[in-house]
Amino acid sequence: MKQTGIYPGSFNPIHIGHLALANYLCEFEGLDEVWFLVTPHNPLKVKTDLMDDEFRYELTQKALDGYPKFKASNFEFQLPQPSYTIQTLDALSAAYPDHNFSLIIGADNWLSIDKWKDPEVLVSKYHLLIYPRKGYDVKIPSKLPNVKLVQAPIIEISSSFIRKALEDGKDIRFFLPEAIRNML
Repeated sequence: MKQTGIYPGSFNPIHIGHLALANYLCEFEGLDEVWFLVTPHNPLKVKTDLMDDEFRYELTQKALDGYPKFKASNFEFQLPQPSYTIQTLDALSAAYPDHNFSLIIGADNWLSIDKWKDPEVLVSKYHLLIYPRKGYDVKIPSKLPNVKLVQAPIIEISSSFIRKALEDGKDIRFFLPEAIRNML
């Protein structure tokens, strides 16, 4: 069975921090691959802040091109909106029964998981890989063996930082994958 990490996000836009984390998870945490699941709308975020769905998906595809362990996915585009992680993982598991899916989330998301749809079901059915974020203290109850805090390097880059820097005309070439630099 293929060990597949599901990395959901708006990728608004995708940047080197996303890629570095996914690379770490493949090389050091036993994942065979990471699917970057471009989400049309996170119910906990304001939709008006998003670039066009198809454009974000195209950026993600181009950023991942040439690396065989990474795949861009628009799977949620066909699901009812807003997207709920548990429903997406269940649909993915049904569509790809030869994959064992692990959910990749940040420490900030872990601390608000109680606001998600069916969090108890989510943590009992699926493995969760939590990446550390500065300023977030992650505690994982021992009764949750499917949940793991990974020791990935902390890279403090955000898509909002990228958007603001682009708006301000900053040269941020080293924060973006080369394949998408001229698309933004």
